[in-house]
Amino acid sequence: MGHLDHAAFGWLTPVLSYVMACIGAALGLRCTVRALGASGRSRRNWLLTAASAIGTGIWTMHFVAMLGFSASGTDIRYDVPLTILSLLVAMVVVGAGVFAVGYGRDRGRALVLGGLTTGLGVASMHYLGMAALRLHGGVTYDPVLVGISVLIAVVAATAALWAALNIKSPIAVAVASLVMGGAVSSMHYTGMIAVGVRVSPSGDLLPGATAMQFIFPLAVGLGSYLFLTSAFVALSPTAGEREASASAQRPVESAAR
Repeated sequence: MGHLDHAAFGWLTPVLSYVMACIGAALGLRCTVRALGASGRSRRNWLLTAASAIGTGIWTMHFVAMLGFSASGTDIRYDVPLTILSLLVAMVVVGAGVFAVGYGRDRGRALVLGGLTTGLGVASMHYLGMAALRLHGGVTYDPVLVGISVLIAVVAATAALWAALNIKSPIAVAVASLVMGGAVSSMHYTGMIAVGVRVSPSGDLLPGATAMQFIFPLAVGLGSYLFLTSAFVALSPTAGEREASASAQRPVESAAR
């Protein structure tokens, strides 16, 4: 068995990955709250933004954390198409969960369905991303720890969507985002503890790209997307602010007539 290191750069990758998970969660929750206060095309657009934010956040969290992953006796590469597919799966499956909550008439049923779907999307992204791993040897998993990691993902997603449905205060959403970020990180590292690697030393070149060649630039790009979208959401008026502005304009228009 090869010795596995999940933090080859010390605390840098765990802390940075947690920050990215929190940003994605905060943005996704704020967009979901905005969606629940909107209707028609506006609701759909807010939910799409929420899905892309949460999906991007958990994907970036996973692969930033993977920058610190190493196994003694072998290089590590990543299959590029599978890695990109893991990002798309995260967005699509998380989107299904978010839309279930955004359009569900029965809040309780929508929460259960949305939490289950979103949690499975998080877990699917993680293990599909792990399937993109290329090294000299084989990867095994502890099924009990895998099951626990999936359970953590479902519980975390359900709790986050409950917060979106019931918490409107920006401060409360921020706290919920910190909790969700911690839960997503816990899911990731629980899944990584479940990993075992049996190294078969070889001089053959591994297929795929190194983390620095492919994952790091993509993670930086997606991280920039999260920051820019966060700024847009923070600056855009809420439904209450738009309604207040419209109410303030009515007396002025009436007086002008």
